[in-house]
Amino acid sequence: MEWLERTAKLRQWTRSGTRAPHKPLLLLYALSRFQEDAEGELRYSAVEQDLQRLLNEYGPPNKTTPAYPFHHLASDGVWEVRTDRGPGSPGSGVRDLRETGAAGQLAPDLRAALRREPQLLGRMARLLLDLHFPPSLHSELCEAVGLELEPAETEQPASVRRQRDPRMRELVLTAYEYRCAFCGYDGRIGTVPVGLEAAHVRWWAFGGPDDIDNGLCLCSLHHKLFDKGVLGVGDGNRIQVSRRFVGHSPAAREHVIALAGRTLIGPQPGVRPVADAHRDWHARQVFHGESRPATAS
Repeated sequence: MEWLERTAKLRQWTRSGTRAPHKPLLLLYALSRFQEDAEGELRYSAVEQDLQRLLNEYGPPNKTTPAYPFHHLASDGVWEVRTDRGPGSPGSGVRDLRETGAAGQLAPDLRAALRREPQLLGRMARLLLDLHFPPSLHSELCEAVGLELEPAETEQPASVRRQRDPRMRELVLTAYEYRCAFCGYDGRIGTVPVGLEAAHVRWWAFGGPDDIDNGLCLCSLHHKLFDKGVLGVGDGNRIQVSRRFVGHSPAAREHVIALAGRTLIGPQPGVRPVADAHRDWHARQVFHGESRPATAS
């Protein structure tokens, strides 16, 4: 459990719910590379582009660099860095890491523990996913870093365990009358809704409560795009579409781009809409770039 505790307590810059997934992304990447080569080092100059791509895709909207976690993760006891001159990191400067031949790998004791207990790798990875990313992105993120995980229950240290409210999905879907708040989709098989999900506006991993005013009923497509920062909710509960989203097909235009400026569907009268605080968190921490102008009706 020692390594799970360390994984759960990675030191991160935090303030007012700010997302800082730099270290978790690097650790996920390092675990993946350990699966491929248990003794291989990750030379900064060789993996910089991979790490930057992960930060661009799954990090916060503001620009950032993989040099920060490459240097600082060593302080958590799960990572080590050496240069052509010997052990130790040259610092968090991009140029220094490149020019000194800086290379990192999982700490020796952690590598030994992973060899003794092969299931530990999966437990650490699932803990990182649960603590820092919404469930809608877990499979995609594993694929992006190259992790192969066996289906298993997540094991969390008692110090970070937090129970989800099992009623959240039903309460949110009922509040929105079993319709996607973005497009109105309401498919069913018999009486069972199909492809409708309860999305957290402020992610559960970042203190988002299992409350109706932190939830939206969304179809599977729009849930994924919402969690990826393609879609957002602005003033007046109007749908935002990121300018960074590009799609030329009729389907992309109809199901995504055309949503810009539309008003959310629901919730039904008497139900609290999305709270401003949760909507603002999503706008600052998840939504990417500027929003597209409203499309002509």
